[in-house]
Amino acid sequence: MRARTVLPAAITVTLLALTGCGADSGSDGDAAGVSPSSSSPPVQPSPSDPSSDSASGQAVPEALRFTATTVDGKPFDGSTLAGKPTVLWFWAPWCPKCKAQAAETAKVAAETAGEVNVVGVAGLDKNAAMQDFVADTGTSGFPHLSDEKGDIWKRFEVTEQSRYVILDQDGKTVYQGVLPGGEGLADKVSGLTG
Repeated sequence: MRARTVLPAAITVTLLALTGCGADSGSDGDAAGVSPSSSSPPVQPSPSDPSSDSASGQAVPEALRFTATTVDGKPFDGSTLAGKPTVLWFWAPWCPKCKAQAAETAKVAAETAGEVNVVGVAGLDKNAAMQDFVADTGTSGFPHLSDEKGDIWKRFEVTEQSRYVILDQDGKTVYQGVLPGGEGLADKVSGLTG
């Protein structure tokens, strides 16, 4: 008989935690969204909570709340980029300007590994062509997203290939534009790392 009364209570508590019942999502209160006057203990964000990174507790900016698939078919969660400056390199496989940017982008990614996230966002073609581009340009040292539908391009308001979007550690765009041959990328990134 006791199991019957405990189970509904456990389900109710779980549902309340998942729906955020009673939390003011628009407030600047603590990370759990519970006001200081609340008598219940704060609810820890679940791993699927898009407002925080489950591994570090780092707040996830709206810009990084997306999921995608890499060109090699692996799932990718934008929230993993939170807390570090991020370079998003938007490219197309057939684009000669993108190919010219590849070496400098790969160099910056290697030199800033662990300090800065560098992610390629491929679009305007099929995934097989994207895979060939990564192999041909030697840029496999950092992740590349397959954005065949253009969802991430739209999210960052990118309308042409060979474009960089650089975000600071808080997820705010600090640069968006073309850097021919990737020239100047290292300087822009070094300004964010100190």
